[in-house]
Amino acid sequence: MKRKSDYDVIVVGGGNAALCAALSAREHGAKVLVLERAPEEERGGNSSFTGGSMRFAFDSTEDILKMVPDLSADEIANTDFGSYPESRFFDDIYKVTQFRTNPDLAEVLIKGSNETVNWVRKQGVRFVPLYGRHAPNINGKFKFSNGSTLGAAGAGLGLVNALYAAIGRAGIEVRYKATARKLLHDDDGVYGVEARIDGKSTALTATAVVLACGGFQANAEWRTRYLGFGWDLAKVRGTRYNTGDGIRMALDIGAQPYGNWSSAHAVGWDLNAPPYGDVTIGDGFGKHSYNYGIMVNADGKRFLDEGADFRNFTYAKYGKVILSQPGQFAWQIFDSKALHLLRDTYRIKRVTKVRADTIEGLADKLEGVNKEQLLKTVAEFNAAVRQDIPFNASIKDGRCTEGLAIPRLNWAQTISEGPFEAYAVTCGITFTFGGLKITTNGEVVDTEERPIRGLYAAGELVGGIFYFNYPGGSGLTNGAVFGRLAGNSAAKFAKSDL
Repeated sequence: MKRKSDYDVIVVGGGNAALCAALSAREHGAKVLVLERAPEEERGGNSSFTGGSMRFAFDSTEDILKMVPDLSADEIANTDFGSYPESRFFDDIYKVTQFRTNPDLAEVLIKGSNETVNWVRKQGVRFVPLYGRHAPNINGKFKFSNGSTLGAAGAGLGLVNALYAAIGRAGIEVRYKATARKLLHDDDGVYGVEARIDGKSTALTATAVVLACGGFQANAEWRTRYLGFGWDLAKVRGTRYNTGDGIRMALDIGAQPYGNWSSAHAVGWDLNAPPYGDVTIGDGFGKHSYNYGIMVNADGKRFLDEGADFRNFTYAKYGKVILSQPGQFAWQIFDSKALHLLRDTYRIKRVTKVRADTIEGLADKLEGVNKEQLLKTVAEFNAAVRQDIPFNASIKDGRCTEGLAIPRLNWAQTISEGPFEAYAVTCGITFTFGGLKITTNGEVVDTEERPIRGLYAAGELVGGIFYFNYPGGSGLTNGAVFGRLAGNSAAKFAKSDL
């Protein structure tokens, strides 16, 4: 027989995954409490700092129009949305994770992606096509080709505010500045949370608990312990509150650690960005148009293939590569042929940028870079570009280099026409890939593979889905799919007679 509790479901966390869990649990009749560690003005976890992109499977433009019913006739006529079938989503996630993703969890994510994004829309989130970011304008027509098509209006902050509005309409209680410290549990399972609220330890009981409070990316000690040397120097793209508390609480009661604990989503981030995210900037410090230029380190040398694949399939792993360079920084260099292709994040006021009419003049301004080697690198790169292959930003065009130690597979253009611009970047960590093991119903399992009664998890602190890398836009989708699933499962458990 179940004990009497204050709530049916307590959700620990205040971002996308947590809010989807709370809304889903409420839909199924549960009395829900949300514990958000941050104060109200900093609520939303990492979700508030994202670009708001949500990757999902779809078959045709008609699927897109259902989610964006307010597109104008001109926008529809001037956009090629293409399609992104489930089979391609599977191919992409298997490719970027080197076939290590848990196939059962990947299936839940992919097959539930379209329905869940539609469900999120019904909660009041407005979606818009990601023009400019993921669809270059080619001869007057926007073409989407990499599976990342729609994002929340107002980016991550717009998503979070819309979900909190839905939380309010649903009558769900939210407590801010509520730091969960440990799970209440006994031989019958989890029955609540001990949290510090208003400076006091408070025991809150519930039939089920959903952990959805992020990874450990804001914990410098854990980053160094699990990711390795130098990771304490990375900047944190998002909230300062994601320090691994949910993972720790679950491990303390025997939950199974799972997934890629030595890796993380990490990107090229402005060198002089603050140590944690700035919600007024969001993801604006990200510099992800490197595939239209070259990237050099302090030695003045290229160190990766900037055109290996679409940005969506490389940016989340290149932060780690930048972190391993001398001084933990790099410069992205573009000439005038590429400037119109740069994402809008390159045009914000708070940016580390230099500009010059000549490449020699630019080299003089690249602080910390070996000038002689840089000029040699540019000359060698220019000589290696295959000029006989046409450049096409909307596809993997095969415009490559020949004879370089580090090849360039696509979008190679000479760095030869002024004016030239360069942007300084370092590593910005988004979220960690290691976490807890769950079932396909969102139940947290222990080290003997048994579900821990009354405990569920969703979002960044779930391990086993992303390894080494991830397809851009799938993080928010992952949080929404598994948040909705965990909330549903927790509510059904709370309302059952088991």
